[in-house]
Amino acid sequence: MKTLIKSLAFALTFGFVTSVATVSHANPITRPANVASYKTGIYSSVDGKLNIALDKTVGGSVNITLKDADGKTLYVERLGKKATTSRIRLNLDELKDGTYQVEITNGVETTTHSVVLSTPQSSSPARVVALN
Repeated sequence: MKTLIKSLAFALTFGFVTSVATVSHANPITRPANVASYKTGIYSSVDGKLNIALDKTVGGSVNITLKDADGKTLYVERLGKKATTSRIRLNLDELKDGTYQVEITNGVETTTHSVVLSTPQSSSPARVVALN
């Protein structure tokens, strides 16, 4: 009887440990080791340039992409595994008015920032007064 109880307890314990190990292996909690975490800052300057500041950890690459409203890629920069910082200044003078997207991704997480370009309408006087 004692050997039957010991055998049954051992089988139940072994089954429980095996199922827990399978579940924890199928659903990992941590991120992959080769993915870089990053921080970004995007701002425009007085002269109309778009500035992108990116700081990341060593170990994974990060892509910075500028796309138009149709999804067409206009600019791409890739930071390699060993790079830790990037400071980009984009001249948007030749782009048409509209909405653009800046996407920053490490392959797992993607951050999207919307950039709206608009040209102010010049106000002309309603009437002109001329003196002779």
